[in-house]
Amino acid sequence: MLGIAQSIAILAMAQAAQAPATDNYGYEALVEGRETAAIATIMDNDQIANDDPARLINLGIAYARKGDAALARQLFEAARDNRDRVELETAEGEWIDSRRLARQALAMLERGEFSEGARIAAR
Repeated sequence: MLGIAQSIAILAMAQAAQAPATDNYGYEALVEGRETAAIATIMDNDQIANDDPARLINLGIAYARKGDAALARQLFEAARDNRDRVELETAEGEWIDSRRLARQALAMLERGEFSEGARIAAR
């Protein structure tokens, strides 16, 4: 079983209610370590609300990996404090509350677990 540090990077594959395509949230690019492409995929998708917790968390992951901890922190905090609470699917197939996942991402950021070269999970 993969640890949370390995699985969080590809956490927002789908939301329980809508189950959108995984690529909308930059999943493939994050798996492949292409953070810039993940950011572009997420930002270019006008089907995803700006305050969508999955969007915020995956953008936060991408920016954290690129070394922008301040922006990543803002995104994770926005997901944590979001009025919407949704269940997100991780790469491991686990469903986790978006606020809990955002808190875990913030803790990982503080521990430096998103630094360049950090391992991610793949199915």
